[in-house]
Amino acid sequence: MRHILLPDDSQRRLVFYLAMEEYLSERCKEDMFFLWQVPPTVIFGRSQVMRAEVNVKYCEENAIQYYRRKSGGGCVYADWGNVMISYVSPRYDVDKTFNYYLDRLAAALQKMGFDAVKTEHNDILIDGKKVSGNAFYAKPSASIVHGTLLYDVDFKEMQSAITPPKEKLSKHGVQSVRQRVVNLKGLGCNFSIEELKEALIKEYCDSERVLTPEEIKEIEAIEQTYLVPEFIKGKE
Repeated sequence: MRHILLPDDSQRRLVFYLAMEEYLSERCKEDMFFLWQVPPTVIFGRSQVMRAEVNVKYCEENAIQYYRRKSGGGCVYADWGNVMISYVSPRYDVDKTFNYYLDRLAAALQKMGFDAVKTEHNDILIDGKKVSGNAFYAKPSASIVHGTLLYDVDFKEMQSAITPPKEKLSKHGVQSVRQRVVNLKGLGCNFSIEELKEALIKEYCDSERVLTPEEIKEIEAIEQTYLVPEFIKGKE
């Protein structure tokens, strides 16, 4: 699998990386993988009602960005303590693609000493709590799996920024978002976040490629499709 790198360390919006997934999927002839981090941001699924999932007022008052993605799934909060994972593959079988990705992620965490297990909902759990949630996005030319890995996320900000319906929480038998998730750091992870990223890259990848400035421009053009106000707002 090839590790995809950016040509510089510029800070980018979350939707740039979603656009990067799209760009790579249109040229996908091999498995590709990259990691990324963003400032405080809420991202919600293509079919979700924005105001039922996002505390818009709180986000705007606290400089938390919010965007809609083109894949399904629930509402996610990310900040600098969250490692975001993208896997782009020419495979078309959903189960095989998901299982390959999740098995490697669980194996990487197990090598770090955690009893990590995947679930039928495509999460990774440690001690019964979620440390990683993942979603699948099918494109005509490739499959995209993207997910989160909670290292040291600010759960207080998470709870304030997202407002999931009560019935969504009750289905899981819990009372709040905070009770369903746990940070690796809170589980005694002795790795720095950079060491964690290096371990994941080593688990997944055996080669690398750096994107060109010309490719970055093409990705930025795709990024604009995520920034259309009507797309972000969706149907009320």
